[in-house]
Amino acid sequence: MTFELIITAALLGAGLAMDAFSVSLADGLAERNMDRARMLLIAGTFAGFQFAMPLIGWLFVQFAESRLAWFEGVVPWIALALLLYIGGKMLREGITENKADADAKENESAQSTLGAGELVMQGIATSIDALSVGFTIASYALLQALASSVIIGVVTLAICLAGLAIGKKMGTVLSGKASILGGVILIGIGIEIFVRGVIL
Repeated sequence: MTFELIITAALLGAGLAMDAFSVSLADGLAERNMDRARMLLIAGTFAGFQFAMPLIGWLFVQFAESRLAWFEGVVPWIALALLLYIGGKMLREGITENKADADAKENESAQSTLGAGELVMQGIATSIDALSVGFTIASYALLQALASSVIIGVVTLAICLAGLAIGKKMGTVLSGKASILGGVILIGIGIEIFVRGVIL
């Protein structure tokens, strides 16, 4: 795996992890007394879903390409559309985030505990966008796709652990900025993939 692919996977991981980072901030605020094992459980759940979703998307693309020869030429367009949509959605949510919602979160009980079902739902909700990464890595061999997914998962784990730690101390004040940053990263990657796959 080349250095360029590693950097791309890390940037994808950072962009996709911003939703999970925002949720981690809220989880840290709601459960300020959580220990390290619980922090690892929560962050690991988010990372696991972020690892799995790109592989599922990649497998779908491989299945489709083996039966539809024209699909290969459409992949950069799909990747651009998905990442522009996801990135734009994150930007919009970050910019228009209601301060009243943040204030309400700050007033929640510090002893609120996240249940297993709620944690899984959060993991799915914050990682479903990562399915689109399967389109962006469609040209990768299996080992490259697997390595990219591992990098995305590791980046997500680190970012979510940071989010939980910050949330325990500072609350959700950074969540809007995280969404804006994630949106910008994903839009940039979408444009880069399109230019490389269609124009160059």
